[in-house]
Amino acid sequence: MKAVILAAGKGVRCLPLTATRPKVLLPVAGTTILEHNLRQLDGLVDDVIIVVAYMKEMVEEVVGKKFGRLNIHYVEQKKMLGTGDALLQCKKLLDGRFIVLNGDDMYSRTDLKRCIREKYAILVQKVEDTSRYGIVTVKGSKVLDIEEKPTHPKSSLANTGCYVLDTTIFEVRLKKSKRGEYEAVDYVRHVAENEHMTAVQVEDYWLSVGYPWHLLEANEFLLKRISKSIIRGKIERNVTVKGKLILGKGSLVKSGTYIEGPVIIGENCTIGPNAYVRPGTTIGNDCKIGNSTEVKNSIIFNRSAVPHLSYIGDTIVGEHVNLGAGTTTAPLRFDGKEIKSVVQGEKISTGRRKFGAVIGDGAQTGIHVNLLPGVKIWPNVWIKPNETIYEDRME
Repeated sequence: MKAVILAAGKGVRCLPLTATRPKVLLPVAGTTILEHNLRQLDGLVDDVIIVVAYMKEMVEEVVGKKFGRLNIHYVEQKKMLGTGDALLQCKKLLDGRFIVLNGDDMYSRTDLKRCIREKYAILVQKVEDTSRYGIVTVKGSKVLDIEEKPTHPKSSLANTGCYVLDTTIFEVRLKKSKRGEYEAVDYVRHVAENEHMTAVQVEDYWLSVGYPWHLLEANEFLLKRISKSIIRGKIERNVTVKGKLILGKGSLVKSGTYIEGPVIIGENCTIGPNAYVRPGTTIGNDCKIGNSTEVKNSIIFNRSAVPHLSYIGDTIVGEHVNLGAGTTTAPLRFDGKEIKSVVQGEKISTGRRKFGAVIGDGAQTGIHVNLLPGVKIWPNVWIKPNETIYEDRME
């Protein structure tokens, strides 16, 4: 059996992080979204076709031609005509049944395995806010219909973007949707109308990464699943570690540091002295967390530095970022209301009471910089000393 991962999109809602990488290469819990899904598929299928477009060379460099036992093939979607068109580009490489995954969602091996057992399937999950998703109507386990963000939903089962189909779908000529694209869900509707398509409800997890703050939610969820500590680096005397810690090869935790797991620290990092790393934090490879710096519930990408006297909370820090002494992210409003953040020119709610900043690759701050809740700093932007940032900074 083969799998198709739809990974061609740019992910504009995750800017500024996706200004310098495809969305599927955003890191969560020490790995990228794409590599997480490949690990779940390893052993369930033999071949994976990855549909690429935006920064396709970066995807090919990270994943390569072989991943575990999987043979990896790439198909370029030259025109962004929708997920249905992306599937159509894979037609020549497919035969018989195959499983389809959204590239920017994270799935569980357990649930993928349950889907593959069915001839035709769609993975669904009960949700409270039906306005964000395509909603699947079922009778028993049979799929009856899929409505996109309905005003009056007939169920609370969200479409996760994971399907088991076969090549007979390519007999259907898709029509463009209202947004001018060919939609993969129209293939699914066709199968549901003519065959018994099974709605498989999520039993383990489905993590949808639509916006930057969803990275924090997915990261926190996966860190809580760490079963035991793995220490491959060095921990000096007078370091306190409570909870689960994964410490990468070549990393050093200096004296006086206090770590509350679950925490992941990558390879060749220096932590401390006297640093405080709190739960829900993932630190990438080749990072520096310096003297008297506190990091809480955050993701710090590879090769970034928070050298000293700083507080990073509920924040995402890109690659090659350097934060000057006394840089503080403020993740909580005075009034305790939900944090809002600007996405494509519109200020929207994150659904979170605590959310710090999103800092793009190569950005730098001077000393004593304050970043207020929900602000975004674009790649390679320099913030002058003593500034307080109230709005997104793009240059």
